[in-house]
Amino acid sequence: SDVKPLMQVAVYTCEDCGFEIYQEVTARIFMPLFECPSRRCVMNKSKGNVILQLRASKFLRFQEAKIQELAEHVPKGHIPRTMTVHLRGELTRKVAPGDVVELSGIFLPIPYVGFRAMRAGLVADTYLEAMSVSHFKKKYEEYELRGDEEEQIKHLAEDGDIYDKLARSLAPEIFGHEDIKKALLLLLVGAPHRQLKDGMKIRGDLHICLMGDPGVA
Repeated sequence: SDVKPLMQVAVYTCEDCGFEIYQEVTARIFMPLFECPSRRCVMNKSKGNVILQLRASKFLRFQEAKIQELAEHVPKGHIPRTMTVHLRGELTRKVAPGDVVELSGIFLPIPYVGFRAMRAGLVADTYLEAMSVSHFKKKYEEYELRGDEEEQIKHLAEDGDIYDKLARSLAPEIFGHEDIKKALLLLLVGAPHRQLKDGMKIRGDLHICLMGDPGVA
């Protein structure tokens, strides 16, 4: 999702007595204050006119992401499982669609609220509060060749059948459909990145995930 501000400390000002109120927010849902707790308003038996001051309040960057298990980890006959992840502060904008990452965090429940809570009973949603993010899939310019990988790449480059080999290695659990696999291969690596005159960037590669019934692409 987009990076959004998550309120940590809400600051209120009472127009009647000028008292400042600080409310610490520990959850994504909170009840704002409507009455001034100052001695002056209490003595005058007045609720006060409490106004939320957004400029004085403290916010934290927040982003929600959904991760999906890798295809090689999915049991036969099942679909990949997904999980919601909450990223805060410096961890935001660390992941992008198609990245292969390892996340460490705290597994927590999110109870339903309102009418959904009445229907759900004791059931609650779950999410992962991320504490660290590690990337496994790196960009081409960041990748460092190890051992004899460079020699293997040169050997494959000299092979005249490299196009067909790469196409067959794409979704090997799906038999046939070589024309479709070649088209997907060209979509993955066949176009360069472009930057328009107005500064807009267009990605040349596409992140593709094949799901569904074996034999269907």
